[in-house]
Amino acid sequence: MAQSSLYQTLPTYLNAVLIAEQVKATLHEDMGKGDLTAALIPAGTRASATIISRQQAIICGCAWVQQCFAQLDQTVTINWQVKDGDLVEPNQTLVVIEGDARAMLSAERPALNFLQTLSAVATHTRLYVDAIAGLPTQILDTRKTLPGLRLAQKYAVLTGGGANQRLALYDGILIKENHIAAAGSIASVLKAAFELRQTENIQIEVESLAELQQALDAGAKSILLDNFTLQDLRQAVTVNQKRALLEASGNVDLTTVRSIAETGVDRISIGALTKHIQAIDLSMRIQMQL
Repeated sequence: MAQSSLYQTLPTYLNAVLIAEQVKATLHEDMGKGDLTAALIPAGTRASATIISRQQAIICGCAWVQQCFAQLDQTVTINWQVKDGDLVEPNQTLVVIEGDARAMLSAERPALNFLQTLSAVATHTRLYVDAIAGLPTQILDTRKTLPGLRLAQKYAVLTGGGANQRLALYDGILIKENHIAAAGSIASVLKAAFELRQTENIQIEVESLAELQQALDAGAKSILLDNFTLQDLRQAVTVNQKRALLEASGNVDLTTVRSIAETGVDRISIGALTKHIQAIDLSMRIQMQL
């Protein structure tokens, strides 16, 4: 797989430059002034390596892996056997790498960290997407991401078949309980939001059916239903009559997500997609070349 093709399917908020900067910071964090252990290998030694999967997973993060090796070795060749979004099985070869042995050893852990973490998010997301298969409800992420990995994790959610909530505080208005309290009421805070931003990207969180009605009366077009029971979610859908987009959030897991989707809500946002994850088990094997 050519390096340029790794970036062709990225969302607009990600590009090769951003990924390169993220990898540069990660390599500096790990290596500092240099890799003392890799220096034990004679300079100029060439090696080949493969990264293999140890479990079934949805792969995500190829572009980050590519950068980890390329930034340390301009002569490296990387041949991908998979692409982001592919389902892989245990003991499947993901990529074959050839290049400078020292650089390869230094890049190993940062590369695996990116690939294991982002693949974990994509794999976890796919479980939720599969759990509501056949229903029109979308699975969304939240801002509960690892520091410094926000955009990468958001991309991993897309790779797993989910969708992105707002990227960050600058990317739309989400009015929560404390905003309402500071503004005085649902009606007043929505009025201020509409005056500030004349777009559809304004959402308000409500905690009861009474607050839902207030939000609808105030003209809300996107409403987050926080910790509603299944009965209240069904009632909210009935009350709403498709006037606003309804998003359920809170206490969502793989045992409850389908029941929540069956209430008729449009979206379900799940913080666990990006924060309750376990790194995918991958392994890199290096062989010195004669």
